[in-house]
Parts: sequence; structure tokens; C-alpha cells
Amino acid sequence: MSETPPFELAPLIEWLESHCGLAGFKTITKFGDGQSNPTYKIEAESGDYVLRAKPPGELLKSAHAVDREYRVMTALADTDVPVPDAIALSENGNASPIGRQFFVMRFNEGRIFWDPALPEVADNDTRTRIYDAMNDTLAKLHSVDVAAVGLSEFGKPGNYFARQTDRWAKQYRASELERNDNVHELIAWLEANMPEDDGTVSIVHGDYRLDNMIFHSNREEVVAVLDWELSTLGHPLADLAYQCMQWRLPHASGMRGLGGIDRNAIGIPTEGQYLISYCERRGIERIENWSFYVAFSFFKLAAILQGVYRRSVDGNASNPERAKQMYAAVPLLTQAALSEIKEHGA
Repeated sequence: MSETPPFELAPLIEWLESHCGLAGFKTITKFGDGQSNPTYKIEAESGDYVLRAKPPGELLKSAHAVDREYRVMTALADTDVPVPDAIALSENGNASPIGRQFFVMRFNEGRIFWDPALPEVADNDTRTRIYDAMNDTLAKLHSVDVAAVGLSEFGKPGNYFARQTDRWAKQYRASELERNDNVHELIAWLEANMPEDDGTVSIVHGDYRLDNMIFHSNREEVVAVLDWELSTLGHPLADLAYQCMQWRLPHASGMRGLGGIDRNAIGIPTEGQYLISYCERRGIERIENWSFYVAFSFFKLAAILQGVYRRSVDGNASNPERAKQMYAAVPLLTQAALSEIKEHGA
């Protein structure tokens, strides 16, 4: 947690009392982690809340979509997918009490695991169950009936990976401060090796990873999946491949990966075992074009980190120092994607 936020509290408190039933305001403090949307914990006599806002300043088009986060969490409230209780969404711009759009949700108690090796967990069986719960939650998300929860128009029609490659290529180019030829080589390969659209559509989280979920304090159970800013309708394998990057990223680099760790010795499944569990839950026989999905995921993360760094240069990052550290990972991610392509790709 860190300092009091840079906006007037009186209008915000009045709004919270009117729209969220807040009573007896005590404190508001900013969570130190997270880069995209500044997030604050609000403590009050009526309970604890979380406020998630757009960052200040000029923003990239379609980025920081807190309204999308609010919409998808509201839609998933009565499904098997655990999400925070979203309470209210503010207006945008000057109509907002803080001058930018935000939403408010209930604060969820529980555990967040920042290190995928789970060093704080006492035994291997517990680690295995944590990963299985994460796998089960992802399968449940991808099994949600999109029409039944009112999200049929939550994404655009057509080839999801073509659309996303185009989006993140544009975002990367808009954020690039000096040319990286490897990134442009990767973009060209993705465009040239795009899989045919197989018509599979699900809700896609867009940033599904261990530290974006809250686990029960005493059980290996996911109680809330967080950070839905990048959610849309798309291909479920995008989420699966994005999460499986964690198995490939080096643990020692600060990238919070599992590379270089003896996973069997600590009860964590291999990437192959994780894929098998997911496929069994979803009734999938096999996955074609896995190298493309992996390479795309590395590129997407590189584009996100490039955007974070650009915001830090422009003075709009939620955590500028962390942004600089993350920017150093862009070449590492790009090289990992190119290595995957050369070893297993077309």
C-alpha cells in the first residue's frame, strides 16, 4: 500500500455513499502492485472496497477499459467463475468525481501468490492442488455460455488471433521509442503464419496468471479472478498459451517464471501435464499450432510491457520504477518467441 491518491476525497466519498452504500469512511490507500489501472483499497465502517480507475493523462486508444472489467465481472456474477462483487461504475471524464472513469467492487480476503514456485506453501500436495484449481477455473471460464450471460457482443467477429495481432502490433508501434528489429520480425511471422479460424469462441480473460487471482485463506480454491481489463470474446487457447508462458520464463530473472526450477520436486505440473488437464476438462482431443499460440503470447506480453514503459516516459505509469524494470524484459520475451518459432514453428 502507498500514499493517499491525487484527487479530492470529498466528492468521491459523496459518490461512494450514494452509489455503493458506503458509510463511515476511514481510509483510502493505493495498492503498490499493478501497472495499468491505479487501484485503491477503501476502508469504511460498512466494509472494505476496491476502487479501480483509469490512469490520468492521455491514453492509448482502447486501453485501460475499466468499463469492460465492470461489465464482464457483472455478467459472470452468477456463473461458476469466481469474480469480485462489482458494485458500481462511474461516468467518464468530468462527470466522474475524480475526473476519470472508475468502478468499485467488494474487497476479497484471501491469498495472492506472487511467485509461481509457491515457496510459502508447506507441501507438494498443496502446490499441486493450487495449480489444479487454477486450471479448473480457466476451464470453467471458457465453458461459460456467452449468450446466456449477455456477452454475445463483447467482442468482434472474425479470426480472434488476426484481430489481436493487429491490435497489439498497433499498440506496440504506438509505444515504441526506438526500433527493435526482432519485434518487427516476430510481428511479420505471426501475420504470415496465422491459423485458420476454427470458430471456437469463449470469454477470454486476456491476462490469466497466478498472481491475478485470490485463493481462499485456508483452502486450495480460487475465490476471485482479478484484472479483467483485457477480457473479450475470443479463442480460449489464447488464455491457455498466455498462462503457459509462466513455465517458460526464467525464475531467476524476476519475470516470475518457472524456468530453471525442478517442478516435479516441488509438486508443480509440467506444461504438458497442465495442458492435458485442461483438455480433459474441456473435452479437447489435441491442440494444433501450439507454437503459434505461444509465440503470440510472448509478443502480446512484450507489447503490454512496451506500453507500460511508454506511459512511464510520458508520466502516466502507475509505478514508474517498476515500469522501467519491466521494459528490460521486452527483448527477453521477443527472443523467447523467436526461439520457439525456430525450434517448433512452421
